[in-house]
Amino acid sequence: MSDVSTAPLHPFVRSLGSLSKRLVILIPVSMLAGLAAGLLFDASALQALVLPMTMLMVYPMLVNFRIREALDLKDGRAIGLAMLLDFVALPAMAWLLATLFFRDEPGLFVGMVLAGLFPTSGMTISWTGFAGGNVAAAVKMTVIGLIAASLLAPVYLLGLAGAVVEVDFMGVLRTVVFVVGIPLVAGLLTRSVLTRRFGAQRYKTRIAPVFPGLSTVGVIAIVFIAIALKARMIVSDPALVVRILVPLAVFYAVNFALSTVVGRALLGRGDAIAVVYGTVMRNLSIALGIAMTAFGSEAALVLATAYIVQVQSAAWYVKATDRVFGPSGAEPSPAPAGTGHAKAPAA
Repeated sequence: MSDVSTAPLHPFVRSLGSLSKRLVILIPVSMLAGLAAGLLFDASALQALVLPMTMLMVYPMLVNFRIREALDLKDGRAIGLAMLLDFVALPAMAWLLATLFFRDEPGLFVGMVLAGLFPTSGMTISWTGFAGGNVAAAVKMTVIGLIAASLLAPVYLLGLAGAVVEVDFMGVLRTVVFVVGIPLVAGLLTRSVLTRRFGAQRYKTRIAPVFPGLSTVGVIAIVFIAIALKARMIVSDPALVVRILVPLAVFYAVNFALSTVVGRALLGRGDAIAVVYGTVMRNLSIALGIAMTAFGSEAALVLATAYIVQVQSAAWYVKATDRVFGPSGAEPSPAPAGTGHAKAPAA
């Protein structure tokens, strides 16, 4: 009898697992669908779905989340550099762009600030693997980044956006608990139960591939709701999306340039690639959930648009990786001890 762990995945599971790779198409489609729905129908009833759909979106993403990964101090130089960019340089840049472009528009202002607050996601690991970077470092950046951002988000929002939009500190803290804390606990329990029930190998090969796709379904649903709720505002101001795209394009362009230059100067190839994707790939799912539940659909519109810029730019950067850092195996800069260069499939 063949080993069930090596048998081909069911076509539905394969299709679900591949959804995250199609965000570059799915996000614009969901935005257009939300726009049409919001114009044709009264979308206000969708507001009641925001919190449950947000939790549904975040929960699958955290099922495979392993807090103990953060305890390994290997790759500390790359991780420290990424955290410095993630929690100092990039929030400051997001605030500056929000001030320059959206000073008189509180919803858009806080949306831009949120784009700079939550670093790393599962896509950090995936894109680092695609580019031949240090996947182990990317995993640790993801774990540490999520924990730190969840704890610091209320403080950062109060400090960076409090002068423009009313920030209910305790309200934001409660939102973080609902959007991150409860799904995280549920995800850890789910993984523990399923691993004990089916075994680690079967869980890894047969069950784990389902969860990223489920999270992507949640992302698509939240983007649809965010656009549907603001459809009439978008149509009444056709230049709105363009006004949002401009600061986002600047944010990501500077992010790519800064992380690339710093990575090339201070790290080896594998670590430098991990730093790029550990800073550029923002956790837009969590930011979007907080925007929708705590600040409204105008803030969420910025995050929904950011998905388009982020996924497109990440895909193009992968194609340019060898030109930027040299081919795999050729280190253009000294590699510190503990640098890894393993290539991994999408997580």
